[in-house]
Amino acid sequence: MASQRGESAAPAKAARKGLDKSHYLYIAVIVAVIAGAVVGLLFPEVGKSLKPLGDGFIKLIKMMIAPIIFCTIVLGIGSIAKAATVGKVGGLALGYFMVMSTFALGIGLVVGNLIHPGEGLKLAAYDPSKKAEVDSTVAFLLGIIPGDIPVLPTLFAAILVGFALQKMGAQGAPVLKAIGHGQVVVFRILIMIMWLAPVGAFGAIAAVVGATGVAAIVSMATLMVAFYITCALFIVVILGGLLQVVTGVNIFKLMKYLAREYLLIFSTSSSEAALPRLIAKMEHLGVSKPVVGVTVPTGYSFNLDGTAIYLTMASLFVANAMGTPLDLGAQVSLLIFMIIASKGAAGVTGAGLATLAAGLQAHKPELLGGVGMIVGIDRFMSEARALTNFTGNAVATLLIGTWVKEIDGEQVQRVLSGEEPFDEQTMIAGHHEVHETPAQLVQPVPANA
Repeated sequence: MASQRGESAAPAKAARKGLDKSHYLYIAVIVAVIAGAVVGLLFPEVGKSLKPLGDGFIKLIKMMIAPIIFCTIVLGIGSIAKAATVGKVGGLALGYFMVMSTFALGIGLVVGNLIHPGEGLKLAAYDPSKKAEVDSTVAFLLGIIPGDIPVLPTLFAAILVGFALQKMGAQGAPVLKAIGHGQVVVFRILIMIMWLAPVGAFGAIAAVVGATGVAAIVSMATLMVAFYITCALFIVVILGGLLQVVTGVNIFKLMKYLAREYLLIFSTSSSEAALPRLIAKMEHLGVSKPVVGVTVPTGYSFNLDGTAIYLTMASLFVANAMGTPLDLGAQVSLLIFMIIASKGAAGVTGAGLATLAAGLQAHKPELLGGVGMIVGIDRFMSEARALTNFTGNAVATLLIGTWVKEIDGEQVQRVLSGEEPFDEQTMIAGHHEVHETPAQLVQPVPANA
């Protein structure tokens, strides 16, 4: 008993420690955004002079784009191939995830074109050469940060390397493992950079509000509200409608069943903590263990519906705010890029922001200056992203279980009606672990990017 208590107490303590760190960053960003808005409104010229803070942060993000894209795409291609070898379930899951992610990206573009977020702000890109004439110290500090590597050539090289390693089979396994270790290092650096987000957000918001006044605040609020509404409609109408037609399950009953997980996700802005619980609850709901073991871990890496909506809406917001809206051709090209790059939008803090910056850099590098505005409100939209991603994976598990006839319909009805409640003791005691499956080769990640 003592050993069991000791083993369960340690993870609980670690979880609380991680939660505290995340909340500190969240609170710091909120304070920075408010402070930046106040400075911009009361002291416009001071606010404008703080723009290099935001630009420096964006340069740090740009620095990480190429290694993130390379590592995630190479590993992603290998993971897709291995997951597909699981058979019917793996292939069906991957096909469904690709379709739904593409659909979510398309919805983001449609909504963005309807509301035109950021329109009228006409922000000017920061020009380091002009600033250098006034303040050489600022130019020197910004010059320390390495220059960015072109995104599209990196993406192309990553695809080639991924397929080459795939063809090598066992010989390529050590290289894939090394790239996996490299990805861990890259994401660790990105997490370190994200702790500077409050500084970057303060400078960016102060500069934008100083230049445009209240219009910037209204524009950012419009984007956030539109994003939340879009995610809610996507869950209820798209996912809910599909779930009802295929399985006969009501989306609201499923969401009620997952209420504790939603609370956990909302408090942490990440669905990583809910991964073991989702596996346990989907099995309890009546979906077979093999289907759950393949679908849920794979979905956590490849089925990021909320992130997909965010990427396209945020891209249109930045383009409109910079006074250079994207035409239909550029939007379609951006969508295609995001379909590929979003698979690397792992839930590590800041990865979604890096993917957004990568898409803009690949299409219109001059738009990168507008990403500073997104830094300020990114954390406010993370809950909606995480909740949408989580719900999408829960729905996918039920759909795929139904399609492959690996689901107990009577058990589903009993559980959702409350006749057979989920035993929370199985989670508290730590009896339900994520079991090793072929799909575990697709490393599950927190889906809040």
